[in-house]
Amino acid sequence: MQGIVLLPPDYQAFTGKLVFLAGPIQGAPDWQADAIKVLQNLAPTLNIASPRKVYLDKTFQYAQQVDWETYHLRKAAETGAIMFWLAQEAQHFPERAYAQTSRFELGEWKAKSEAGDCQLIIGIEKGFSNERYIRHRLAQDCPQVPICDSLVATCEATLRLLGF
Repeated sequence: MQGIVLLPPDYQAFTGKLVFLAGPIQGAPDWQADAIKVLQNLAPTLNIASPRKVYLDKTFQYAQQVDWETYHLRKAAETGAIMFWLAQEAQHFPERAYAQTSRFELGEWKAKSEAGDCQLIIGIEKGFSNERYIRHRLAQDCPQVPICDSLVATCEATLRLLGF
């Protein structure tokens, strides 16, 4: 059976394991597309939830997006894993702190991982702001959580964790 890629705002039924691709969107390169290719190539039956979606002509609805992400993060915690890739900023938006939502989510899911409520994998691209602090604190608090240096290595660690 082929896995599916879940994109907002749609909800689809799925069976099997789900990986949620957590990390920056606004100001980041489209790392999610690259991660999907790697994961599908190595584990074709894996289901993947990617919050990055191109919305046409003002169809983006903030609450709908946040609710979709929350639902699929929780489903991934129940059935698979949450994979963070903290990509280096590609485009700066001065009105918004880079990766502000991702940093909040990382703290939230780090705590849940420590409590045994999810499987977490983290990759951090060299040059991601505050990389040194994040690496140090994660190593202190969550030594069981893989911390990777490349997107491919992060995808591979995710699959190993899930038994692929």
